[in-house]
Amino acid sequence: MTKAGVIGFPIAHSKSPLIHNYWLKKYGIDASYDKYEVRDLADFMKNARNFAGFNVTVPHKTAVIPFMDDLSEQARKAGAVNTVVVRSDGTLYGHNTDGIGFAANVFAHNPAFRLKGSVVTVLGTGGAARGICAAMTEAAEIRLVYRTFEKAQSIKQAIGDNVVLVPWAEKQAVLKDTDLLANATTLGMNGFEELDIDLTPLKPSATVADLVYAPLKTKLLEQAEQKGFVTADGLGMLLEQARPAFQAFFGVLPEITDELRALVA
Repeated sequence: MTKAGVIGFPIAHSKSPLIHNYWLKKYGIDASYDKYEVRDLADFMKNARNFAGFNVTVPHKTAVIPFMDDLSEQARKAGAVNTVVVRSDGTLYGHNTDGIGFAANVFAHNPAFRLKGSVVTVLGTGGAARGICAAMTEAAEIRLVYRTFEKAQSIKQAIGDNVVLVPWAEKQAVLKDTDLLANATTLGMNGFEELDIDLTPLKPSATVADLVYAPLKTKLLEQAEQKGFVTADGLGMLLEQARPAFQAFFGVLPEITDELRALVA
């Protein structure tokens, strides 16, 4: 039986098994997808080739890179791997679907959005922000709003000169002319403080995307809806980034259904 899964520490919160097992059942694929609590990455990697592939979550997204035989362009630019594919010759291919999932979710909610020539503002400099920036390289400008300068500088060096670094205290000012705003922080998540920002300066046609999916409708998305902006929730990105991983593991590109959204939400 084909075996795949997700590794991390802690891992109890992961919704990946719920998503992948829904698709396995839907498409009648004889395979398994489980969660693995991995504290010692090097020890796990000794048996990595027993899998068709596996997803990687915190704290291993960067630490897993030295174990890879090859990296996708997205993984190289993001400096992080969230999907490992075990090729037929036993080599390990590291990929990052965060940015792909983010972009797909934005286009699903706003088909009129055009990345080329746009201004994208990203709040945060963690692994998800890196993945988003790696997928947004066609934008005219990526305004990266940071609390840790070193992390922001690292992203700029990896992505390119269209990344403009903005201190956290100036986040309000850079919303002007923004076509796409992405919250890639934990602000607004259950158990965390809210994101304090006024969306009024955004372009009327702007899209507001929040990577947080607990709660599903954050205060940021509520404000965006009230002001008439297109919104894209974090659950959509979670599901979209899982699609190419599932295809890599099991050979089928799955569909996102209302039933799946309800199950995961």
